[in-house]
Amino acid sequence: MHILQQILFIICAGFAIFLFYKKVAEVRRNINLGRDEDISDNKAQRWKNMVLLALGQKKMFKKPIPALLHLAVYAGFVIINIEILEIFLDGITGQHRMFVPLLGSIYSFLIDFFEVLAALVLIACAIFLVRRNILKVRRLSMKELNGWPRSDANLILITEIVLMTLFLSMNTADHILQGRGVEHYTATQTFWISGNLASLFSSSSTGSLIALERTCWWLHILGIFAFLNYLPYSKHMHILLAFPNAYYGKLTPQGEVKNMPEIQKEVLYMMEPDKAPAATEQAEHHRFGAKDVTDLSWKNLLDAYSCTECGRCTDVCPANLTGKKLSPRKIMMDTRDRMEEMGKNINLNKTFVDDGKSLLNNYITVEELRACTSCQACVEACPVSIDPLSIIMQLRRNLVMEDSNAPQEWNLMFGNIENNMAPWKFSPDDRDAWVEELN
Repeated sequence: MHILQQILFIICAGFAIFLFYKKVAEVRRNINLGRDEDISDNKAQRWKNMVLLALGQKKMFKKPIPALLHLAVYAGFVIINIEILEIFLDGITGQHRMFVPLLGSIYSFLIDFFEVLAALVLIACAIFLVRRNILKVRRLSMKELNGWPRSDANLILITEIVLMTLFLSMNTADHILQGRGVEHYTATQTFWISGNLASLFSSSSTGSLIALERTCWWLHILGIFAFLNYLPYSKHMHILLAFPNAYYGKLTPQGEVKNMPEIQKEVLYMMEPDKAPAATEQAEHHRFGAKDVTDLSWKNLLDAYSCTECGRCTDVCPANLTGKKLSPRKIMMDTRDRMEEMGKNINLNKTFVDDGKSLLNNYITVEELRACTSCQACVEACPVSIDPLSIIMQLRRNLVMEDSNAPQEWNLMFGNIENNMAPWKFSPDDRDAWVEELN
């Protein structure tokens, strides 16, 4: 019987790992649809940011209560995986609690710690469900979350609750079977939480307890495999991508806007025509700004996949707070959706076939882009260094420079800068005329 379980487990594990690898490879390919960008500077500061922001969740604590709840879920997810390692190895080798002989009394302490974390995860996920569905916190109830995004968030919380319940139930049955000296159930010390739950099942027969323990064991590990393969399809991919995204986060001052080399070259060629390349040497035209995800950088696309849809960016956006359509969170969600659509196109056709769509206009509207004040509030609020403003600025550049689509007020300012070297409608010679009135 044990050998059949081992074979079945190895098949399930191999299939789950293969599917996960296949989808992760697709996500990596989708991110690489973006333009190349060199982010290799100041490695020491980048490692520090990754530790503080992704591992230490420094920015999360601007909202202490959600941060503490999230920390419980995060710590539980990460640390309990150590226990899952034992389950995984038990499944392959056919053993039961194989780490007991290796760790001795430390083993029971670790399981006690895992059980406390599991209980905290249960409580935190229940509170998160209440916040989303009963209290309806503003940033968790906006219209861009209608449909699948809201279901995705609820599904993952419910899954966490189920997995932790299975873990505690498995340990409870296991604890009673140890006490009865049943073969294959390695004796350990009493567990803090499951040991106190043992009275709930103490009257059950040994056969029923073995069935309960095995059922919970299988459902728990199969649930982990399912969760693993669900991650790349969900906003919860941030569990993995938050680390590289924090590492590659922007280190320059937030208000600093990158110049476009293409524009600088055009101006240079206008001022010094002799430096312009011959017609036969000119490279193909590079789009000014961005119209689709392929015009954005790979870091912009990594940002989109790293977004957890927490809404902290939208919660502090002055445009959104005054009723305008802009939502920085939606910008990131739209970018990810467009990437996924292009990825499916590539899967179907082996290469991307023009579908007549683009990120600009089909996903993100002109109204949304014009509402942005470039205040950087969304960038400052993001816990894992996502930069929605970078995408907004590149799309707006394309609107203005490729489509000549700008409000009249902008066009007047552009004309003044071009003719008067300042945003105001005064010639350089008259700019200081107001001083004469002071005399």
